Amino acid sequence: MKRYALISVYDKKGIVDFAKVIKECGYGIISTGNTARILREAGLEVIEVSEYTGFPEILDGRVKTLNPKVFAGILFDREKEEHTEVIKNFGFDAIDIVVVNLYPFNANPSIEMIDIGGLSLVRASAKNYRHVLIVVDPKDYGWVGERLKRGELTVEDRRRLAVKAFMLTSIYDSNIANWLSEDEGVRIIAGKRTLNLRYGENPHQRGMLYSIGDFGFGSFKQYMGKPLSYNNILDADSGYRLILEFEEPAVCIIKHGNPCGAAIGGDIYEAYEKAYKSDPISAYGGIVVANRVVERELARRVVGHFYEVLLAPGYTNEALEVLGSKPNLRVIEFGDWGNLGDREFRSVSGALLVQDVDRSLYESLEVVSERKPEEKDIKELIFAFKVVKHVRSNAIVFTKEGQLIGLGAGQVSRVDSVKIAGMKARELGHNTSGAYMASDAFFPFPDGIEVAHSFGIRAVIQPGGSIRDEEVIRRANELGIIMVLTGMRHFRH
Repeated sequence: MKRYALISVYDKKGIVDFAKVIKECGYGIISTGNTARILREAGLEVIEVSEYTGFPEILDGRVKTLNPKVFAGILFDREKEEHTEVIKNFGFDAIDIVVVNLYPFNANPSIEMIDIGGLSLVRASAKNYRHVLIVVDPKDYGWVGERLKRGELTVEDRRRLAVKAFMLTSIYDSNIANWLSEDEGVRIIAGKRTLNLRYGENPHQRGMLYSIGDFGFGSFKQYMGKPLSYNNILDADSGYRLILEFEEPAVCIIKHGNPCGAAIGGDIYEAYEKAYKSDPISAYGGIVVANRVVERELARRVVGHFYEVLLAPGYTNEALEVLGSKPNLRVIEFGDWGNLGDREFRSVSGALLVQDVDRSLYESLEVVSERKPEEKDIKELIFAFKVVKHVRSNAIVFTKEGQLIGLGAGQVSRVDSVKIAGMKARELGHNTSGAYMASDAFFPFPDGIEVAHSFGIRAVIQPGGSIRDEEVIRRANELGIIMVLTGMRHFRH
């Protein structure tokens, strides 16, 4: 009985070198399509699946590996004499190694991208892992090849690879089911652990990161720095969501889930300086997020202060060299910049909360005050509303000239958030006279507007919708404050 390895991979990275190791270990190679072509071009002797089975590939490739000779060669129990006799009687051979990875269904969901043969090969091999080596991840080629050459692959190694294989098929099937489903009464959420964290929010809690998508923290690159912590990830994600509101150069600095600094500028350097000056004290140990590729000059300014994380859509080599002078600074990049997916998930005791991603900003901009805004006022109010959308509610922000200057977050009383935003702005030396105020939800009473007036606020933007809107608007008119309603609330709990 001959012994073979079956190799059929979508991702060809590293497959030639791994196939050479397999060949050196005495296995014949069965392969399909482009994989077979690439292996032949590398000088390897390869048997096409159709040649091995004696049955042609049909139905535009939908049927090529689905054949008893293939699956019997994988599934027979080598320890059962009756299984071995059946294989010999049919003239079949043993397929002891299967190397398969699948079409990236999520990259282009369609019926034709649903892999059947590959998925079946993975499941069959993983079921019979004690006798069949299943490898689905190119990252495993190196250590598997070394142990294979030395004859040191253990049953535990094989079990680990089988677990990885079943995880792959589970996630793959869930992606297809979610795509096909028109009923969200059932939603399959499958994740792959990509990081073990030092701990959770606190040292006595374990922490892990699971990838459930191919964007954001589901697919990121860390260039340098200490391992990411649970809180680093939460803060960086908050900054990412905020920074995506802006097309112009923008920078935000996040501390404990809220922006302590946020600004837009004529260039990214101006935006950074303004964001830092929003609150230089709170910026210490914060998370910096920029919406432009980081070049040497911005890197030089960033390393002049202590931050935990820098997140951006990219970095020049010169910037990375400068950032390297801060060995603990975590420098990360999201590959699919701008992607937030369609749904977001949050755990509660015994359940998951699911909601649509909040992509909108306002339904309309309705000027309801007697005093009318100028174009510069509307621009500033929109900036303020973009920022307050990403502050923990009850949320209030004060801004001026495209810069966050005061913040009131997470208070149980909205008027207290206004007081805190004003006091914080003045404490930091910002002039609140002529500043702008944004609220994430309506004002239930006129008192918030009265406190805003005491700080010299020129204009207010808020969703409206209170039963006392007329009373609130009337008070704004009495105090000479511009008021614009958006018709859209942005609670962030």
